[in-house]
Formats: sequence, structure tokens, C-alpha cells
Amino acid sequence: MADTPQPTDHPATGRPVYVIGGGPGGLSVAYALRAQGLRAVVLERSDRIGASWRRHYDRLHLHTTRRLSALPGLPMPRRFGRWVSRDDVVRYLEKYAEHHDLEIVTGVEVSRVEPSPDGSGWLLRATGGRELTGAAVVVATGHNHTPHIPDWPGRDSYTGEFLHAGEYRNPTPYADRDVLVVGIGNTGAEIAVDLVEGGASRVRLAVRTVPHIVRRSTAGWAAQFTSILVRRLPVGLVDRLARPVAKLSVPDLSAQGLPRPDTGLYSRVKQGSIPVLDVGLVDAVRKGRVEIVAAVDGFEEGKVVLADGARVSPDAVIAATGYVRGLENLVGHLGVLDAHGRPVVQGARTPAGAPGLYFTGFTNPISGNLREMAIDAQKIAKSIARSGDGPVSRLP
Repeated sequence: MADTPQPTDHPATGRPVYVIGGGPGGLSVAYALRAQGLRAVVLERSDRIGASWRRHYDRLHLHTTRRLSALPGLPMPRRFGRWVSRDDVVRYLEKYAEHHDLEIVTGVEVSRVEPSPDGSGWLLRATGGRELTGAAVVVATGHNHTPHIPDWPGRDSYTGEFLHAGEYRNPTPYADRDVLVVGIGNTGAEIAVDLVEGGASRVRLAVRTVPHIVRRSTAGWAAQFTSILVRRLPVGLVDRLARPVAKLSVPDLSAQGLPRPDTGLYSRVKQGSIPVLDVGLVDAVRKGRVEIVAAVDGFEEGKVVLADGARVSPDAVIAATGYVRGLENLVGHLGVLDAHGRPVVQGARTPAGAPGLYFTGFTNPISGNLREMAIDAQKIAKSIARSGDGPVSRLP
């Protein structure tokens, strides 16, 4: 694995394919390109690959199975268990890069991608005034790139302890304290459970939109298996099939503030909201160890204002309010993003007017992000190999 700070074009044999981002998506694309005989150079802005995984909270485990989370060309070791831990994901990514002898340059952040002056590829402007030209570019900077905090009224003047979930590591600092977690996605739900198990005196979970809750595994059958089976079925059919399954597997939590959603599970997924995979939330809510409260509307006089008018004064607020892709400065000027800042196409397709520019890892599919990135990687590599985008550098 290279760590030179000066990536350059490969002399005489053409331009490489540049892959922006050294996470699972970028590494899998780099391997797939090598398998096609093409030179791929991964540009990673931090000093190590898998940077976003290293920043996740300590107790994190994949909600997808080990076998269906491996990247192409290298299985995950059996010793990692069925639900792979954060630390083991990082170990796997490091081994993956070493095993495939990937060409990775760390400490280089690409700030802008533009068509090359000669029109035969792409120009990348990077740290230190570098200008790199590539035959094609794959953007794999990740789904969880930049923490998002809503523009709550009074937030700037709030003096209480406040942090985004991306800064949360473990419950130790919150033992015997009152904590409000904002947001009931998978991250918020798991942090709430972690806090309860770690000894917080009170844990409240602020909910704006009631989620669908799905058991991660039932009698050994992983929810991911079902997600793969139904992914291509009509949305309405999956919604109807999911209702009786939910009633059988997840108890009614209406009395605790979590009624069953009034919209279908797969309809929600198509709108960008995946179900909460239960790793202890249902039990914690049933026992009153996690209290469900209304959504946060703002901050006022040192208190948190909830949507139902209540005002609470927790010792700490943890905002599990998601991330934004952060692609606007990088490629927003190319007309390749939608109104929400997401790529208009992903995988093996390239945007109209931007041939040779690919995106991977910017969705959160119910069938598993790692699984879909592994599939996309091979499709992207084959597309680049077939298209002959510019004078592509080939491996000797």
C-alpha cells in the first residue's frame, strides 16, 4: 500500500482511474479495476483507510451478516462472527488493501473534479495545489460524510452539553446522567440502548417520525435475507407482506409512544428511510428504560423545547440526526447531483454529460450497503474497461 504524498500520472502507459475515498466502496472498486487489468489509484483524505469506520461508536456491529458483507476478492474471516464489530471491519479493510496490493495515497483531499482541458478525461484539484489527470473518476467518499445538525431555533445560544452522534464513542462519560438522544434511526436507537446498558440515569429518545422496527434476526433468519428476496418486488406488495410479519415479530409499543407506522415499510424505504434493526430497543422501551418523547423543536433559556410544548433539561443532548453527502463543492458544478445533493445516477451508469464519472456508496439499501457496494464495484470496473474512457493506464 503506497503512502507517498505525490500521486502522479503513470508515464507512457496512460492515465489511471482515480478513486476518491478509501472506505469499503473505494477499496472494492480499486480491486475490481485491478482485476480488469486497469491501474487504479485511491486518494484518501485522512492518514489511514476506513476513516469513517474508525470514528463510529465502540459497540457498533454490522446489521448485515458477515458472509454478505465481504468485499469482492476476499471473504471476511469466520472468527469475526455473524455480526461483525466495528474494529473487525477496520481490520478487514486494512487486510483487504494489503492482500490486493492496492495503490493508495493517504493525506490527499480532492476539492474539485473538472473535465480535463483536452476533453479526454478528468482533472482533479487536490491538497497542496496538486492537479491530477485521470482517464475516469470514481467518487466513493461515503454516505456518512458530513454530520448534519438541523437548524433548530436557539441552538447557537444553548450552553448545555451537545454533540452529534458522530462524536459519541461509548456510555462511560454519561453514567448516572440524564441524556436526550434526538433521532430514532439505527444510530439513535443503538446509542440509546448503549446508554441504558452503560448506566445512564435517564435516557429519552426524541422521535419525529415513528419508524418501522424489524428484528435483526428471527430464529436464525437474518432480516437481510428477506430484504434481498423482496427488493425487486412491487412496493405495494412488500408493504402488504410486511404488515403481518411486523405484528407477529414486534410488539405494539403504542402505550410507550411508538405506535405502528401508518405508511408501508417498503414505501418508507423508497423515500430514503430504512427500518430500525432491533438490537435491544424494543425491550428497553417496553421496560421504560428508554422513554419516547416528542421531536425537538428548538432550544430556549437553557432548555430543550419539544414539539408537544414540553421543555426538558437533560445533562447532555446527542443528535443522531444523520449526515449529508458533502458533494456540492466536489462535483456540484457538473450538474450531476439532485436537489438533495445526491448523485443522479450511481453504479455502472454515468451522468448525462459526464462520461467517465462514477459514484458508489451513496444509498442505504435494505439489502445491505456493503453488499451493494461490492456488486457495484464490479459493474463499474467492467463499464470502465468496456468504455475505454480516455487513455486508461493498464497494469503490466
